[in-house]
Amino acid sequence: MTDVTTETVLSIRELSIALPKGADRALAVEGVSYEVMRGEIMCVVGESGSGKSMAANAIMGLLPKGVSATQGEVLFEGQDLLAVTEKQHRTLRGLKIGMIFQEPMTALNPLMRVGAQIAEVFEAHGQLTPKERQARALELLIEVGIPQPEKAIRAYPFELSGGQRQRVMIAMALALEPTLLIADEPTTALDVTTQAQILALIRDLQQRRGMAVMFITHDFGVVAEIASRVCVMRHGKIVELGDARSVLENPQDAYTQALIAAIPSNAVPPHRDTDQVAPLLEIKGLQKVFRSRGGWFKPAREVHALNDVSLTLARGETVGIVGESGSGKSTLGRCVVRLEHPDSGELLLDGVNLSQLKGDALRRERHRVQMIFQDPYASLNPRTKVGMAIAQGPMANGTPKAAALKQAGELLDMVGLGASAVERYPHEFSGGQRQRIGIARALALNPELIVADEAVSALDVSIQAQVLELLEELKQRLSLSLLFITHDLRVAAQLCDRIVVMQYGRIVEQGSAEQIFLAPREAYTQDLLDAIPGREAPVAATA
Repeated sequence: MTDVTTETVLSIRELSIALPKGADRALAVEGVSYEVMRGEIMCVVGESGSGKSMAANAIMGLLPKGVSATQGEVLFEGQDLLAVTEKQHRTLRGLKIGMIFQEPMTALNPLMRVGAQIAEVFEAHGQLTPKERQARALELLIEVGIPQPEKAIRAYPFELSGGQRQRVMIAMALALEPTLLIADEPTTALDVTTQAQILALIRDLQQRRGMAVMFITHDFGVVAEIASRVCVMRHGKIVELGDARSVLENPQDAYTQALIAAIPSNAVPPHRDTDQVAPLLEIKGLQKVFRSRGGWFKPAREVHALNDVSLTLARGETVGIVGESGSGKSTLGRCVVRLEHPDSGELLLDGVNLSQLKGDALRRERHRVQMIFQDPYASLNPRTKVGMAIAQGPMANGTPKAAALKQAGELLDMVGLGASAVERYPHEFSGGQRQRIGIARALALNPELIVADEAVSALDVSIQAQVLELLEELKQRLSLSLLFITHDLRVAAQLCDRIVVMQYGRIVEQGSAEQIFLAPREAYTQDLLDAIPGREAPVAATA
């Protein structure tokens, strides 16, 4: 926790922001008032649609077209940001107020080298010479802890990992030493270890520079890790406001209590012995190497994504595959559903070697293994109604259109969306609802095994809890087996009978969820546990 001073950097007073006609409610933000002090981290918490990011966009002058502030003041250093011109806002952005966005890949220019993008911040404000800008860019990359900064400064964004790209965004936001830093969900899609590093970096930089930080998140685990004070929002209104310890240990509002209760607990499900159950899936000595040919200035490269991976999954069992980005866990899942072809090894599904099947033989068996993807919006055609998106698989396998659409309605009912949803398009649903559509689509071919690849990592914690509960319920009702891929051991422990921990394409540890979560043998597994945000912080007891 950081020390809080009494100097107010930002004061939001009775702010209301109107949404365009036809939106699900009239106001995105309604009568919101809070302050951010120098030297503190104010966490603004809420689910998607709570209005927390909209308030940040108003501060930055980045409200979407058709959205406008209709009431209130946003005072920064005595100046009302709602009354300034666009030119004045551009002067403040970067110079006085920095912002870290949720998805750095969309915020960074893919055609510009990292060093040039950081230098551009100085150029936009007419500061330093070109040579000094490059030198300062390198200093900032060193400050934010990018490995091999001399090499990274010449890299393009796609050549960096997600955590490294986020560090570049932080370097750009801090380049002109702003008074206020706004961080909008900067760690949501990152591995827990990378997330822990970014949180520690923001906290360290904030303390060393004495900045005020407005940190937007949906995760009370993050709040427990870094917040000085907390503002909880729901449907555009503040439901709770106070210092972090008080809110965490004694939340007053039922919604705050529900958000805290949604944090995956340290409890694990009771051990279920599956040794006597016949294996549905057997993976033996799986190998997969990705090779790039190189070019004029780039050497050829080999990445051993899977290195002698062997495991079994029993009928009705849930096995969690846990590891950081680059561990090989998603490649393993893609090999199981045959979106990737392994170089060697065996994939036995009830005795049938999927790794050797091709053409019609593979198509006949493929319906038995289905996948739920991480980003349901990217995996759904925005121009196809969700009923047809679900029905396409059965139709391709010979089911008449009317029967397939009827089944799609029944599946949407089963996942809690109702049969009437068949006529709607993906953009009409929230992220959690789209993931339910993804689950319904995976169930359409009556699979025996479902591979869930980071299926809840980008969801709000409360929606995440609902989706995990739905998966467990469907698994029991339909006698499914589940291969659950995640970077978060705590999430895996809520659902899985056994957990397999991967690093650099190898299995480093596997065992029951209880053994892995409560008594890990390997240092890497312990590192994953230690990185979970807020794991050791005191929070209110939940039933």
